[in-house]
This record gives sequence, structure tokens and C-alpha cells, in this order.
Amino acid sequence: MYLADNERENKEIVKRYRGLLRAWNSNKGVRERNKVKEAFHVASEAHRTMRRLSGEPYIYHPIEVARIVAGEIGLGETAIICSLLHDVVEDNENYTIEFIQDKFGPKVAYIVDGLTKIKDGYETMESSAQAENFKKMLLTLSDDVRVILIKLADRLHNMRTLDAMPARKQKNIAAETLYLYAPLAHRLGLYAIKSELEDLSLKYIEPEVYNTLAQKLHDTEYERARFIQRFILPVKKALAASGISFEIDSREKSIYSIWKKMQTKEIPFEEVYDLFAVRIIIDSPPELEKINCWQVYSIVTDHYSPKLNRLRDWISTPKANGYESLHTTVMSQTGQWVEVQIRTRRMHEIAERGYAAHWKYKLLSDPERVHETGLDQWLSKVREILRTPDTNALNFLDDIKLTLFTDEVFVFTPRGEIKSLPARSTVLDFAYNIHTQLGNSCIAAKVNHKLVPLNYTLKSGDQIEIIASKKGQPKEEWLNYAYTVRAKTYIKETLKEQRKQFAEEGRTLLESYFTELKIRFTKANITRFMGYYGLSSNIDLYYKVAKNEISLNDVRSCCLEHKASLRVSNDDRGEPADVNGELPVSKMLPSIPDLDDTEFTASECCLPLPGDDIVCYVSTDGFIQVHRTHCPEAIELMSRHAKRMITPRWPNRHLNTFQTAMKVTGIDRKGLIYELINVISEQMNFNIKVFHIETSGDVFESTIGLFVHDTIDINRMMGEIKKISGISTVTRVMKL
Repeated sequence: MYLADNERENKEIVKRYRGLLRAWNSNKGVRERNKVKEAFHVASEAHRTMRRLSGEPYIYHPIEVARIVAGEIGLGETAIICSLLHDVVEDNENYTIEFIQDKFGPKVAYIVDGLTKIKDGYETMESSAQAENFKKMLLTLSDDVRVILIKLADRLHNMRTLDAMPARKQKNIAAETLYLYAPLAHRLGLYAIKSELEDLSLKYIEPEVYNTLAQKLHDTEYERARFIQRFILPVKKALAASGISFEIDSREKSIYSIWKKMQTKEIPFEEVYDLFAVRIIIDSPPELEKINCWQVYSIVTDHYSPKLNRLRDWISTPKANGYESLHTTVMSQTGQWVEVQIRTRRMHEIAERGYAAHWKYKLLSDPERVHETGLDQWLSKVREILRTPDTNALNFLDDIKLTLFTDEVFVFTPRGEIKSLPARSTVLDFAYNIHTQLGNSCIAAKVNHKLVPLNYTLKSGDQIEIIASKKGQPKEEWLNYAYTVRAKTYIKETLKEQRKQFAEEGRTLLESYFTELKIRFTKANITRFMGYYGLSSNIDLYYKVAKNEISLNDVRSCCLEHKASLRVSNDDRGEPADVNGELPVSKMLPSIPDLDDTEFTASECCLPLPGDDIVCYVSTDGFIQVHRTHCPEAIELMSRHAKRMITPRWPNRHLNTFQTAMKVTGIDRKGLIYELINVISEQMNFNIKVFHIETSGDVFESTIGLFVHDTIDINRMMGEIKKISGISTVTRVMKL
């Protein structure tokens, strides 16, 4: 328990502020330092009586956010001031954006406003406050990316101090971090922050997994250190002899990425071979960077044999977030594969500090004419989306989320110009990437000189020629063909324009239907009617009426089902549904302490069992769906619909049986399948739903779906199966 001590706290505040100044390490003059000091005093006064849930003075938080911004991201005076002030307007009504502008100028006021959370009106609605806040923050990207960098620092410190939060909030915040903020940090090149956000998210979503892996890494730390020293010794000597100025260190794989690899490959910790990477950082003038990196690659492969399919050249073709490095995987003296990363000092700083370092080096290289890089192109694409964002924050969030994935394909125009697009992009995405009008008018494409449809998925190395027609125009099904946000945004815009042509006709027709049925043609009634059909805008409604997809009989059916809510009193008051036709969340969620006497469905996407850590999603009609906490769908639901999530107790033992699945591998032999089925059906007395087996030579892999009571049953059964001669691995899997 935290005990307040004013004298000790004041000393700690001064100590932390001085730590911030050291992290800033500014060579600026007295004026700049005085501005930061002034912001510190304003923040201290605004938060003077406030404390965090841990009991500590609230001012610790803005100071630490500013220190992360200065020391771990590398931003300067303006960002530090904004970090110190980022919660002032939200938390103290005596301070306004106008006050900030008068005291610190319009730029600081703009950034602080972008960091101030949205209040009023969103907290009780399904269009989640999380999505609205994220949307507002991203809207500032069109002017100043520092808003997002400061928000990432704010989220990082909140995650570092999440212990004080209630367990339910811990999981929701961790899920939102994993779903939105970690990919955003990755996209902006902040690899260290991205990895820490992922690790901290895992710590609260799957604490047992996190603690187990952290302990295993700690237990094997000494062995890894010895191995690394032996591995780098010959390379070190060769580099020194060549006269190259260098530095060698190692980067340990994050706990989250280890866990993801274990999940994806279905292997235990001991079989994850790339627990670390050796990093060689060289000093090189800009014009010789590529030559010098390949020279180091040659020296490394003189001593160790490379794995040919694991060479990654992100120097010739940098990642979209600006990342540049040469990666290879080589065989060590002990027969273990080791990843080696080769980069220059400039590349290393960009890899560590992301956008801030990327921009600094651009200005240093050509202050008069700043060249556009992959990261600038990505930011430009996001800005295009933000100019015409979807009015529904959750839809907007879906679109932006697509741009955060870093997997890419590199394709060519007919003239040989290289283009980078997200993996899973189609030729339709390529057309819109070239030009909006080309996308709107395309009818087909040639890939590698062969005719393909618009939904053809691109692969790296493809050369694409778009076939266009003046009569071509976007169709509804194109939204299923397109993958990128840019393409979907322009398709939606064009379709919306097409719909507007029918809007007035549909509105007049719908009004006549309402009049005939004696329903008042009011905004509230139209909104309720939209909710009945699951529509998000009145233009969509009018369009469907004009196209005769909604007739007079349909309107009459809606009236009969919702007579009371549509025929309202003269003042049209009462508690309406939201724009999606849903009741406020506060009136929707049931109070469920446990699942013993409650109807629910175990989700098929992760097959939860009694004994698993779970969260539940409650739909608008009270339908309860159970997920395991680390299920990707659950993480998305927690990040988007936190107010719909509940965490009831689920006893370890349950009378009913639940579906689960496991994967078994081993050496095939006569009678093995009989023994396997005998353990499950006869010895353990459980019903098998699915039994699928594949063999290759003498090796087999089997996926088994069955019904058990809880995690105790599945763990006991897996233990018994492991005893069968010839079985190599038995693992529980998320789904069939």
C-alpha cells in the first residue's frame, strides 16, 4: 500500500524532472529550458491535488511521458512541453486550450488538443469511446505526427504502471494496446516501444504464459551470453583486421514474439531457435552504406554458412516504416541457426527511434529538398483516408487498422517502376495506388502479360498493367475485391455519390410511405427505421427505397413489429436507440457473477474450456459469447467494445462437455491409431468429433476434435497420449 509523504514526494518530483532534462540532453539556450520549466510548473499546479490509482502524485505521469518522448523517442522542446501538459485540459477545468495557446503558442495548443480525450456523448453509446478517441488522435496526423508519438509514450507509461488498475480494466487496456498501439508503434519504426507494449500486453492478458517465458529466458541467460561471445569472436577479429569501424551487440527476442512463434509453429520454448539476433553496427558515409554493409555480410559468411532462403535485403528496398538493414541467418559452430543484422549507425538510430530519427537524417542529408521515403508515402496514404473519414468511428478504425500491418509486396509498373503495397493487395488496389481515376475506370488487368480479374491477389515481383475504360465505374462488389484503405475509401466515395443521385427520390417516396401509415417523418423515427434495417446513414436508406429494395410493405412490417417506438408522442422524446439502432450499453449488460446458471456459447474461434482464463462479449440482445483471453477475436472485441465485455467466474468443473482440439505428431507404426483412439474413447471415456490424420513417409500429424469437461480433462488426456510409443508432441490448439 502506498503511503503519502509530501516531503519525500517533492524530492522525487524534482529528481524525476532532472531525469527528464538529462534525457533531453539539450544544447539549447536558456529560453528553451525556461519554456520547459514553465510547462512543468503549469502541470504541477494543475495536478497538485490529483493522485493516480496507485496513490502516487499524478505529476509523476506527465514527467515520465516527457522523459520517454525525449530519451526513448528523441523529440525536442515542443514535444516535451506538450507531454508535460497533455492531461492538463482534460483533468482540470480551470485550464483551457485557449490558456495553453496564450501561454505556449498555437502549435503546442494544437498538439495538446489532439491528445485531449473526447468527453460527453460517447461514454454510453456502442460507437465506443476508444474508437472515437483513436480517430480524433489520428485526425491530427494531417498536420503533426508528434501527437501520435506523444500518445504512444503516454500509453507506454500507462502500461508500465498498469498494476494499480482493476483486473478487468487491465485486460481491456492491454487488448486495446495490442490491437492498435503496438502496430502503430511498429509502423512508425519504434521497434523498442512496440516490443515493450506487446510484452506488457501479454503480461496482463496471459500472466501465466508471460511469467513462465520470462523465467525461462532468465534461466538460460548465462548460456546465451557464453554462446554469443563464442559466436562473435571470429567475426570481431575479421572486422577489426579489415579496418571497419564497428560495434557488435545482441538483441533478445521479445517474450511476446517468442510466444507468437510458439503458437504459430506449435512448438515448445526449447525449440524456438532464434531467441536472439546478433547486430553489427558500422560507421559509414552515406554514399558507401550499401557497399560497406555487403562487405560485412561477406566477412560473416566467410566464417558461417548462410541459410539462403533467410536473406533479407531491406537496404535496397527499405520497409514502409523507413527500416533499413541487411538480415541473414547463419549456422553457428554448435549447429544452431543465428540471425545476424547488419546496418549503419544512421540505420540503427532510425530502427531504434523511428520517425523522429528518420526525419532528422532527411533534413541533414538535404535540408533544401527533402526526399519522400516509404514512411512518408505511408503517412500520405493515411492522410488521404483522414481527409474523408467514415462517420462511424468503428468502421474508420477497421480501415486504419489495415494500414498498420507491415507485411508488404513489391510489384512493378509496365515501365519497371517499383511500388510497395500491403500483402494481400489486389490489382484493384494497385490501380487506385497509381491514380484515383485509373482505379475508378479499370475493368481488368494484365499481370506478367496474362489477363487476370480485378480481385487477383498480387505477389512480390509481379508486373501489372491496368486495362481501363471510359465507361468503367466502381460497383458494390469492388469493396470485396479491394484490400487497401485507399482503394476502399475512393470506392465508397464514388458509390456514395452514385447513391446521392437517388437520395431525393427515395426520401420523397419514403415520406409518402410514412404519411400513408400515419407515422411522423421525423429524424428520430428515421433513425429507428435505419436501425431496423441495420443501416448507418439515411442516404443508404433512401437509396434502398429508391431502388425498391424497401417497399411500402416492408415499412408496414417494421411498424407492426415496432409500433410503440415508431408512433411517439408529439415531443418525440424518450430514450431512443443510438445510430446503430442499439440501446445504451448501461441498459444492456446483465449482472453475471458466474456462468453456472447462464446461457452462453463457447466461441469456435478459440474453443474455451472451464479452467481457462476467459472474457465474455454480450451482444445487443443479451447473447453471451465466451472467449479465451488471448484469442485474437477477444483482443479485438476488448479493444473496440470494452463496455460490452464481462469477466464472470467459470468453475474448473462443469457438468456439460465442451468442444476442444489437439494436434498429435509422431512416428507412424502399426496399431498406433488404435492405441490413440483407445486412450481417448475407452480409457478417458470422451467422445471424438473429428479425427483427421496425414502421413508423410513414416511421420504422421493428426488433428483431433473432442468433447471434454474442462482443462483438467484435456491436460490429463494429453499426458496419457504422450506415454504412447512413437508420439513426439501433443499440443492443444485454438480451433479445428
